[in-house]
Amino acid sequence: QVQLVESGGGLVETGGSLRLSCVVSGRTFSRYAMGWFRQAPGKEREFVAAITWNAGSTAYADSVKDRFTISRDNAKNTLYLQMKSLKPEDSAVYSCAARASFVYYYTDYEDYNYWGQGTQVTVSS
Repeated sequence: QVQLVESGGGLVETGGSLRLSCVVSGRTFSRYAMGWFRQAPGKEREFVAAITWNAGSTAYADSVKDRFTISRDNAKNTLYLQMKSLKPEDSAVYSCAARASFVYYYTDYEDYNYWGQGTQVTVSS
């Protein structure tokens, strides 16, 4: 069984930065494509960013492009999301997700098999 645990969320002012981490255990981290999703109260879950198993390819939602950076350290079994120039509309619970794949990244939450519990990000105006 694969377990994902996020950390790094918190309260930050508009324009600030945060780095989220997602530690994966239970299986070989490098076999998984990974993604970040977020969900704000009363809204649907939203794709944020995705990365292939070897970090060869990445994808971002238009709303976060040029502000967020997804990365991974396979030696540390850890996925990251560096967020800068944060806006109040970035406030949400951020969750990481995993799917076994040596080829693609995935932007649809239905394509992922494993999820973390989420970490809250709140951006004050």
